[in-house]
Amino acid sequence: MRIRHVSPSDIERESFNIIWEELESRGRRYSPEVMPTILRVIHTTADFDYADTLSFSDRVIERAQGAIRRGAHIVTDTNMTLAGINKKSYEKYGGRIHCFMADRDVEIRARQRGVTRAAISMEKAAELQIPLIFAIGNAPTALIRLIELMENDVIHPELIIGVPVGFVNVIESKELLMECDVPFIVNKGRKGGSTVAAAIVNSILYNMPY
Repeated sequence: MRIRHVSPSDIERESFNIIWEELESRGRRYSPEVMPTILRVIHTTADFDYADTLSFSDRVIERAQGAIRRGAHIVTDTNMTLAGINKKSYEKYGGRIHCFMADRDVEIRARQRGVTRAAISMEKAAELQIPLIFAIGNAPTALIRLIELMENDVIHPELIIGVPVGFVNVIESKELLMECDVPFIVNKGRKGGSTVAAAIVNSILYNMPY
C-alpha cells in the first residue's frame, strides 16, 4: 500500500472527490439542493449509509437559508454540536447559537419534574420568542418534547434537524417529526449524533447563495 502525499489545504477537497466518485459508482443521484449536505455528512462520518437514510422535507435547504438570513438563532441539545458549528459563518447573519443543557435552572427543573435536561432545554428555548432552528443530535427526549410544544402551539420552528442517536425512542421520535408540518432534515434509523447535526448546519451555511 502506497501512502499518497496530499497537502493540508487539499485534503478536504480530495475527500469530497472520493465521496462523489463512490456515490456515482453506486448510481446514487441527488438534487443539487441536498447533495452538499449528504456529502458533508458522509465526509464527517465516513459512513455511506447516510446516502440512503437522510431525509429532507420539501425545499428545506432554501427555507433554512432564508431563516438564517433573517437572523434565526440555533438551539442545540449538546455542547458538542454547538462547538462544531462554524460560529463565525453563522453569526455574520445576525443569529446566535445556544445550548441550555448545562444551565443551572435547567438542571433544577429537570430534577424536580423527573424528566431529562434535554426536554427542559426545549422548553427554555421556547421562552426566547424568536425565530429558531433546532439541531438535535443526541437526545430523542428533546425531539419528543419539541414536537409536543409544536402540537400545543407554543413554538413554531423555522427548521428542525432531527438526528438523535441511540436505541430508546430514537426511531420513533424521528418518525413523529416527519409527520409534523415543519421543515425538517432527519436521518432515519438509529444513526446520528452531535457531529452529524453540526455537519448539517455547516453544509447549509457553506452553500448560502450570495
